[in-house]
Amino acid sequence: MNNKIIIIFLFLFVWIPQKKKELPEGFVYVRTIIPDLDVELRYFSTNNFVGDTIQGYKSNTLILTIQAAEALKLVQDELQNQNLCLKVYDGYRPQRAVNNFVEWSKDLKDTIHKQQFYPTVDKQNLFSEGYIASRSGHSRGSTVDLTIIDGNTGIPLDMGSPYDFFGEQSWVDYDEISEMQKTNRQLLQRIMQKHHFRNYPNEWWHFTLRWEPFPNTYFDFEVE
Repeated sequence: MNNKIIIIFLFLFVWIPQKKKELPEGFVYVRTIIPDLDVELRYFSTNNFVGDTIQGYKSNTLILTIQAAEALKLVQDELQNQNLCLKVYDGYRPQRAVNNFVEWSKDLKDTIHKQQFYPTVDKQNLFSEGYIASRSGHSRGSTVDLTIIDGNTGIPLDMGSPYDFFGEQSWVDYDEISEMQKTNRQLLQRIMQKHHFRNYPNEWWHFTLRWEPFPNTYFDFEVE
């Protein structure tokens, strides 16, 4: 084999897209159903309350159960009629990531990101106040964290608190926000509930598909 052929072979090997790993039965890569979905998995980044990439997140790839992804597509389609879109911050979450949160919570000296994410809550109380748990609905594959963005600019609508802010300001019914912020929250709640997602009262961004297919199973395959 001459050098030219070797170079061509290596080029093809590097640039031919590699197939994603096969998911467990019942799961899907969401962009195969919603190709234009805006995804920013915060736990694949350092922009989160831990301040580091979380165990089990190896790419910015949204995974959900097929039923949850199909329901989410209905939400996206309806929003696009209003020149709005969804932006997803988290979907399926491996159990090892949840374990990572638990270990982080035990280190009470690590409060580097307290002011940004939980300024009024003692770290030792994050469990008792329902912000962190040893089991998460995300690991069942039908729970999503998301917001609404402007279809032209991609800028998120103002919901009155940042994503993953642990405090009363993130409660769905928190009253000390502007009328516009309340309207934005109500829009998100209404359209998600219309398409069979139930909310979590303490987090305006958190929704779980009703009649989820794996209500008692917590998965641990990696996000990649």
